[in-house]
Amino acid sequence: MREPWQRLLLLPALLMGLGSVAQAAPLQPCRVDGIPTELRCGSLQRPLDPARPDGAQVDIHYLVVPAMARNKQPDAVLMLAGGPGQSAIKVAPHMLPRLSRLNNRRDLVFIDQRGTGKSAPLDCPDDSQLPITEQLDSAAQLRRLDVCRATLEKLPYGKEGGLRFFTTAIAMQDMEAVREALGVPQWNLVGGSYGTRAALEYLRQFPTKVRRTIIDGVAPPDMVLPASFSTDGQAALDKLFEAHAKTRPQLRADWQKLLASLPREVTVAQPLTGVPERFTVTRALLMRAVRAPLYQPSLAAALPAAIHAAAADGNFAGLFGLGNAFGSNPATRLAMGMHFSVMCAEDVPRLAGAKDTPGADFQALDAEMYSSVCKTWPRGDVPADFYKIPPTPSPVLVMSGGADPATPTRHGDRVAQALGAGHPERVQHLVVPEAGHGVMAVGCVRDLMFRFIDAKTDAAALPPNFTNDATCATRIPRPTAFQPVQGGTAQ
Repeated sequence: MREPWQRLLLLPALLMGLGSVAQAAPLQPCRVDGIPTELRCGSLQRPLDPARPDGAQVDIHYLVVPAMARNKQPDAVLMLAGGPGQSAIKVAPHMLPRLSRLNNRRDLVFIDQRGTGKSAPLDCPDDSQLPITEQLDSAAQLRRLDVCRATLEKLPYGKEGGLRFFTTAIAMQDMEAVREALGVPQWNLVGGSYGTRAALEYLRQFPTKVRRTIIDGVAPPDMVLPASFSTDGQAALDKLFEAHAKTRPQLRADWQKLLASLPREVTVAQPLTGVPERFTVTRALLMRAVRAPLYQPSLAAALPAAIHAAAADGNFAGLFGLGNAFGSNPATRLAMGMHFSVMCAEDVPRLAGAKDTPGADFQALDAEMYSSVCKTWPRGDVPADFYKIPPTPSPVLVMSGGADPATPTRHGDRVAQALGAGHPERVQHLVVPEAGHGVMAVGCVRDLMFRFIDAKTDAAALPPNFTNDATCATRIPRPTAFQPVQGGTAQ
C-alpha cells in the first residue's frame, strides 16, 4: 500500500444499482500516456448512492487493452489499483510489462475506481512542491485536508454527504456493472496492495464471476491499517537492522543516537526544488522519512548510510531524499479524498478494538493522524460481512514480500488460510523473503502469474510443484547496503 502521506510517505450489496449498465457508452479508440498503441476507452453511469438508483449519478471510466491474438480467451484480466486512491488507468503503463504475456490472448481491463482518475475524482492539491516542513508537519497536513474536504463537499457528487458513497463495497458493484457492460463472463482478478482488499470484496460479493485471483501485498478488510502500519513498519525496520548487523554493526547505535538527538534544527534542500530549508526534525518527521524507503529494498539499502550521516554528522539530506524518491511518480499519486473516504469508513471506526501492538519507534503516529482527519470526514456505512473472508470457490494466488513494511507475510498467511478453508488446494501463498511492498516485478513472478491464470484447469493452476517453480523469486537476496563513495585527495 502506498504511503498515505503522498511523498513520505493503501449494507449487503444493493444490486438494484446494476440496472444502469444499459447506460454504458460504447468503447471508443483512445490513447494513454506511456502506451504507444491505440486502446479502447469507455464509461458508464452509476448511482452515487446504490439505494437511490434514480438519484445523483457518477461516471465510471475504464480502459481496455485488447488481446493481441484474434482467437482470444473470453476471461479478461481486471487490474485493481492500490492506495486506496490510485487511478488504475494511470498505472496501466507500469503494469503492462508485467501482464504482457497474459495480454497475448486476454483483454486487460483497468477501471478507475469511483473517487480516482476520471471517475468522480476526489483529489486534493499536490503538496510535493511545498516546503518540507509543510509537507510533514501534522498540524499543517490537517489544515490542508480540512480545506480539501470542504472543497470536495461542494462537488455535485460530494454534496449532502456524498463522500459517504465511495466505500470498497459500493465500488465493487461498479466493477460488476462494467463486467456486464463489456460482456465478460468471468474476470481474472489481479490486485495489488489496497487492490487486494478490493479483489477480496469483489470475490465475496460476486464469487461466480471470478475465474482466478492474484492478490499481491495483502491488505485484508479486517486489517486496521492505521494500527498495523506501526506494527509492520517496526518489524521491517528491525529486520533492516538485523540484515546489516554484520556489515554495519554500529547501525542500531546510530539509530538510537539519532532518536535521542531529537528534536533538532537542521538545514536540508527541498528534494524537488533544491531550495535549502531550515526546520525542526521531530520523531514524527523522522519516522515518516524512514518508513517510505522501506517499501523498496533497493531504496532501503541506502538507509544505513543515511542514518549514519544524520546521526554522526547531522546530515539529513539522505534521509529526506530517500523519502522523496519513493512514490515520486505522478502516475501513482493518490486521490486523498477517496483515500480518506475509504479509511474513515472501513478502518478508523475499528481502531479502538485493534489488536496490533504499536511499534516501539513508530508508536501511534498513524492512528492519531487518521483519527484526527476522520473526526470531520463523512463516514460511509460498511456491511458487517465486508470484514469476513469466506472460502474461495476458485483458485487464488496470494503473494507477500517478507520485508514489506505495510502488508507483510502475516496478513497473507491469515487470508490464505481463510480462503482455503475446506479446500486448501485452491490457495497458494508465495512468499518472497527479501521483497518489499509488492512482488509482481520480482524475478520470474510475472511468468508464475501467467501460468497461474493461463492454466486450462483449476488443478493445473496451482500444481504440487508450484513452490519449487517459484525458487527463481524466493531465493533472490536482499540488496547489499549502499556504501557512499569516499573522495580521495587529488595527486
